Amino acid sequence: MPGESLFNALEPLLERVNKPIQYVGGELNSTVKDWHVGGHGPGGEELTTRWALMYPDAYEVGVPNQGVMILYEVLNERADALAERTYAVWPDMEAQLREAGLPQFTVDGHRSVRDFDLFGLSFSTELGYTNMLTALDLAGIPLHSGDRDVDDPIVIAGGHAAFNPEPIASFIDAAIVGDGEQAVLTVTDIVGEWKAQRRPGGRREVLLRLARTGGVYVPAFYDVSYLADGRIQRVAPAADAPGVPWRVSKHTVMDLDAWPYPKQPLVPLAESVHERMSVEIFRGCTRGCRFCQAGMITRPVRERSITGIGEMVERGLAATGFEEVGLLSLSSADHSEIADLAKGLADRYEGTQTGLSLPSTRVDAFNIDLANELTRNGRRSGLTFAPEGGSERIRKVINKMVSEEDLIKTVAAAYGAGWRQVKLYFMCGLPTETDEDVLQIAELAKKVIETGRQVSGRRDIRCTVSIGGFVPKPHTPFQWASQLGVEETDARLLKLREAIRADKRYGSSIGFRYHDGQPGIVEGLLSRGDRRVGKVIEAVWRDGGRFDGWSEHFSYERWMRCADEAFADVPVDLAWYTTRERGESEVLPWDHLDSGLDKDWLWEDWQDALDETEVDDCRWTPCFDCGVCPQMGTEIEIGPTGKTLLPLTVLGSGRQDLLEHQH
Repeated sequence: MPGESLFNALEPLLERVNKPIQYVGGELNSTVKDWHVGGHGPGGEELTTRWALMYPDAYEVGVPNQGVMILYEVLNERADALAERTYAVWPDMEAQLREAGLPQFTVDGHRSVRDFDLFGLSFSTELGYTNMLTALDLAGIPLHSGDRDVDDPIVIAGGHAAFNPEPIASFIDAAIVGDGEQAVLTVTDIVGEWKAQRRPGGRREVLLRLARTGGVYVPAFYDVSYLADGRIQRVAPAADAPGVPWRVSKHTVMDLDAWPYPKQPLVPLAESVHERMSVEIFRGCTRGCRFCQAGMITRPVRERSITGIGEMVERGLAATGFEEVGLLSLSSADHSEIADLAKGLADRYEGTQTGLSLPSTRVDAFNIDLANELTRNGRRSGLTFAPEGGSERIRKVINKMVSEEDLIKTVAAAYGAGWRQVKLYFMCGLPTETDEDVLQIAELAKKVIETGRQVSGRRDIRCTVSIGGFVPKPHTPFQWASQLGVEETDARLLKLREAIRADKRYGSSIGFRYHDGQPGIVEGLLSRGDRRVGKVIEAVWRDGGRFDGWSEHFSYERWMRCADEAFADVPVDLAWYTTRERGESEVLPWDHLDSGLDKDWLWEDWQDALDETEVDDCRWTPCFDCGVCPQMGTEIEIGPTGKTLLPLTVLGSGRQDLLEHQH
């Protein structure tokens, strides 16, 4: 029977796999609804719309994901809908499921994913694509959208990687670009109405209804033609898909206070990557870092009010029992009321062992008063800053307006106030970068250690330098840039490591962590690829590719071999997608997906990067005409509100005050 629990059949498999608890479900605040929660119509028609939501990675990575957690709750609040979660199963469990003839299942009701109406996948990184194919295959859903029938789930991609879903166009039925909260409700309405009407026109009809909204991209309704040299000639709506728009718009939720999710955060049963309760304090960023896709595609800035944040923290702590609250955003210290917010929360939870954290802190937005408020009730952990580039010159190229003086002042204040450990994050392979730009990272790290020793009078000062490889992303000024090759990346990192170790005065105090260039090149292929890259993904998966975001499972040799084979008959290759610089007139694979950003503005910003010209943050300066606000009908929404947090505590008697305050 559809919707039947498979747990009795799954249970014997659990003792044969590692970490069986990740497949059990039943977490605090999880939901299992009746399969027919919406009931049936007078003619027996189905009135429940069912979503299986997947973060295509292991449970420990996926369960704390805010995006999936929010959609899970938003959908389950609907009386006519249900949502359950599924995660990528490890290879040992995949083998057991195949041997037992059991499908990909949800952790909530242990139901087969194929029984659901919609299968939604949230991609924060492109390296999860092979895990999607495993899930589809295990679920018994045909890999290719063109092979599915009316009884197969509609496969929808979302998340940041969905801003260029072309490499997975043949595997998904649709993609939602931008914020998901309102979008999933719109999709639920359309699919629910189609089901209530007894599914007229079959699968094609419901996909047409979705595409005609202008906010759901259905790749099958768009034709792509190519020039002889391999470039795209154009992407156009198919002749047999009337009413499908030329461009698909992103979704933007404006009033975050109207969407205070998650209200009941999930508490994982097994250890996860984030053991904390998190609240998104604002969405979007206008700092204008040219490498940062997240900042570009989530514009404009929309702040949650200080009182809205306070209510979410109060409710979330009471619902979970967590002892740490993460204040999330792309640059949390940029919230216009961050000082009042940090002090208000520290006051409210004085004596409760409730710690606060800002997972992302800019050098020029940090101050010791803020840091002290964040650590007042919790433990004092290390501080992380992201200068991104080692030299002043390269920071101008990427528009990271942080000077060496800013960084030294900030770390001096931190070490002087009792911190012993600072982590600095940089990138390697940025446009126009030279060996000298990267070697400046070593000099900067030495100055940080020397400064720390001077202001603290101690020798046990530590600094960890963490390096990530730069990958050009769609919808950024660097979408035209060439990517640094694997050999060049590794050679540059080797020189940096030697420069750090060569100076015996500082070498033992500086930690050095880096990723080699291989995964970055594969990510580059997937992030800027077009539909022809789908053959590579499928070949890698069929060859055993799984969990490509995990170094112990990633095989560069496999990706290179499969790419060579897949591109044998077309005038493109791996280098064409990765290390080639694009021209201004080239049609990019994602041009028909509208992030609101004007392509001419992005090109001008790319030229400004090459000229080492910086651009201010439009939150505090006049508009720079990036296009988002007029194009999307949105505007920047920031405080201050002038409101303060009530002095409640989770141990005290503030619950009634909170309720009265809300009304």
